[in-house]
Amino acid sequence: MTCKKAETDMSKGHFCRVMGSLMASDDFQHILRVLNTNVDGKNKIMYALTQIRGIGRRFSNMTCKKAETDMSKRAGELSAAELESLMVIISNPRQFRMPDWFLNRKKDFKDGRFSQVVSNQLDTKLRDDLERLKKIRAHRGLRHYWMWRVRGQHTKTTGRRGRTVGVMKRK
Repeated sequence: MTCKKAETDMSKGHFCRVMGSLMASDDFQHILRVLNTNVDGKNKIMYALTQIRGIGRRFSNMTCKKAETDMSKRAGELSAAELESLMVIISNPRQFRMPDWFLNRKKDFKDGRFSQVVSNQLDTKLRDDLERLKKIRAHRGLRHYWMWRVRGQHTKTTGRRGRTVGVMKRK
């Protein structure tokens, strides 16, 4: 719903309030709780969804297009039905014909499925993967266990975490 400044439409029962440069109706939500994350209602819907862990700009954009949500809407202006349709697409992206290469969990180790992992599930999967690597004593798992660099970075001079650098002078 769009409203002009200081104008109320009494016939439809909508009242508008001015928030700085943003127009808000009475059913505007400033903070939404989506997937255990507080989402700012003032942001456009595509950028508001990126505040959820595991959802980036491209995935958010595709989700909004699949849900046929108006991209110019703010997150606080969404109805409950629109928000629910977005959550269904985020939880089951393959049913809405999103390609496998687009998802952030490819070929899961336990069940071999492709999925989009968000919010608390992301933390759980990451922790499980690291525990599995440590358990089988893989090189990556050991590097995580020792808290060393994992991805092939040089460690001779960087990342000493407060240890002394250089040669000590003799007195």
